[in-house]
Amino acid sequence: MKGEILENLSVIDMADEGKAVCKHDGLVIFVEKAVPGDIVDVKIHKKNKSFLEGQVVRLVSPSPSRTEPFCEHFGTCGGCKWQYLSYDMQLQFKQKQVFDAMSRIGKIENPVIEPIIGSELERFYRNKLDYSFADRKWLTTSEMQVEVPNFEPGLGFHIPGKFDKVLDINQCYLQPDPSNAIRLAVRKYCVENYLTFLNIRKREGMMRGLIIRNTIKGDLMVIVMVYQDEEGKLNGLLHHLKDNFPQITSLLYVINNKGNDTIHDQDIHCFHGLPYITEEMEGLDFRIGPKSFFQTNSLQALTLYKVAREYAGLTGDELVYDLYTGTGTIANFVARQAKSVVGIEYVKEAIDDAKLNSSLNNIGNTVFYAGDMKDLLVDSFMEENGRPDVIITDPPRAGMHADVVAQLLKVEAPRIVYVSCNPATQARDVEMMSAKYDVVKLQPVDMFPHTAHVENVALLELKK
Repeated sequence: MKGEILENLSVIDMADEGKAVCKHDGLVIFVEKAVPGDIVDVKIHKKNKSFLEGQVVRLVSPSPSRTEPFCEHFGTCGGCKWQYLSYDMQLQFKQKQVFDAMSRIGKIENPVIEPIIGSELERFYRNKLDYSFADRKWLTTSEMQVEVPNFEPGLGFHIPGKFDKVLDINQCYLQPDPSNAIRLAVRKYCVENYLTFLNIRKREGMMRGLIIRNTIKGDLMVIVMVYQDEEGKLNGLLHHLKDNFPQITSLLYVINNKGNDTIHDQDIHCFHGLPYITEEMEGLDFRIGPKSFFQTNSLQALTLYKVAREYAGLTGDELVYDLYTGTGTIANFVARQAKSVVGIEYVKEAIDDAKLNSSLNNIGNTVFYAGDMKDLLVDSFMEENGRPDVIITDPPRAGMHADVVAQLLKVEAPRIVYVSCNPATQARDVEMMSAKYDVVKLQPVDMFPHTAHVENVALLELKK
């Protein structure tokens, strides 16, 4: 079966991870770059007991919902994998993803889900991008066919599954101007001035990464990451950026010679401007440092938080616990409608940011704690801070730890608002709480057009 080409298969569905679904002799086949309604020939490259995986080798007949990808890097770059699918159909399948998760994993019979809220911007919606340098860019199939391939350095995104391979990006449609111009200018300057690009396997080279962050308010942060500063050349690059991009309000650099690109444990230096940028939501200012987490679609983040606040049903008399509070964005966002808010987060640096954001906005009814959720949510903690009327929880993709779910069941807050970036793990947690809680409302929100990812907000109420 492996290597066999199956002809004239009908694409019938989309799976959770964004792959299309065909069937052959009772077996499910997962394929990429196909759209429901397509007729395709598929070459099988993997066989499992219960399913097959393959790739489309010929598009026999296109689906009416198929669209032309707008990005020149589509198919090689790992992002925006649903460009060939109309946005209306993307939203349909994200809605279905939530329904399937809640019915199959959450074991909710015929879950009622509000229509998904689409993104106002389908392109240029991100406020943060991370680029990587490589001494040899990834060559596409067409480039490999050139008689003498051009082994130039690259600045762009990692090839999926290959930590040491980087696709050189010419134009990206994820972040608004001047993001592309800055990236291209950095690449050009480095090549012309002989700043070497990193070879991560050999651990040789100077230039390692470039992070660009922006806000709706117009602030712009650029972080230049080097593996090492060769002969003081970094200073020249930073001056070049400062002089040619006056829009930059925060120009930072970091020397990172670890085995990975993370900067959370690194010293970050401010070369020009402020060491942070500021985003605004409903008159509230949120300070974003180089290590701060902030939702990467600012406009949709406001929509998401409005849904969470609405589901919380605040009248001004409630004590709210905000779990996985991060930098306190949700906690501060709902504080004006609550009696008080208690934010809990594992990362101490994030809690420092949360306290700062409360102070910046003159919010006096919040308190924040750093620590393990399951260790803090105990009777002694609630004796000190009060028992919550509402719990808002926004965990990472892995969902809540089983011990945290067990603690929530003991707390018995009347309402729980569960914000999730992974409906599957959200549904798993909801099922674990079903002995004491009913799911009352579900609201999907699309934060990431042209991807299979979807956020979902669930309102759970304590059974009477």
